[in-house]
Amino acid sequence: MDLKEILFSDLDRELKVTRSVLEALPEDKYGWKPHAKSMAMGNLALHVAYLPQWMQFALAQDELDAANAPRPPKELKSKADLLERFDSNVAALKEAVAKFDPATINRPWTMRNGAQVFVTRPKWMVYRTWSLNHMVHHRGQLCLYLRLLDVPVPTVYFNTADRQEFVFE
Repeated sequence: MDLKEILFSDLDRELKVTRSVLEALPEDKYGWKPHAKSMAMGNLALHVAYLPQWMQFALAQDELDAANAPRPPKELKSKADLLERFDSNVAALKEAVAKFDPATINRPWTMRNGAQVFVTRPKWMVYRTWSLNHMVHHRGQLCLYLRLLDVPVPTVYFNTADRQEFVFE
């Protein structure tokens, strides 16, 4: 395997599984929260739908200026809207992966708001930790939301109490 294959070897699988979790979310429960300090399910789902865009930004550019960055909507209209946004962000991410030069993986990536720099880290860290792992983390939260709502939880790794299927890709 070359470096690019190693970097992105699990990406398609994680995106596919994430989409299956988003598909399972009951549209009539988008406003539901498991706790007062928790995000509403629809807001968390929207955040997850935009994390592939974060990955794309980490790979395709060397910084993100919050002062002029695109903003996701504050709420969802429908499940179709959610999945359309996720799919669009995934398509842009896949384009960025196809064009990505692995020689730039250690290049510094900066998040700023105009002149104020929040943080500078290597691209690999922004892609892997702040974007891909971040998506997986929030996907896990959404699975917990499903369990608490007694909605069948999709297979993520191996099986769930609802789906006894062995999936190992």
